[in-house]
Amino acid sequence: MKSVVVEHDEQPLSYGKYVVGFVLSVGLTVGAYFIATHSGANKNVLAVVLGMFAIAQFIVQMALFLHVGEERGPRWKLGAAIMMLIVVLILVFASIWIMNNLNYRMTPQQQQQYLRSQDNL
Repeated sequence: MKSVVVEHDEQPLSYGKYVVGFVLSVGLTVGAYFIATHSGANKNVLAVVLGMFAIAQFIVQMALFLHVGEERGPRWKLGAAIMMLIVVLILVFASIWIMNNLNYRMTPQQQQQYLRSQDNL
């Protein structure tokens, strides 16, 4: 019986990347929260800025926590990340399309009733 030896390039565990990733993740999350809650900007501008924060958060997570791009063999993590991104984009855009479609299909009576209920808040 022939034995197979698998060699791994074991690198010592470095906590520096994890600390930097944690600080960046918390900073991006808190920054996005304060921009969303304390900004008087236009909704379109706010959506673009929050989208940029989300993309930055995605890059930080992939690079510093999941170490995508550091492996030398098949890029399984990268393939999984691309599939995850496709699923998230489908969910987000389908949800937006459904909400806009439901809003478009409201009858005028339903719209008036909704507006009256919002005035009482």
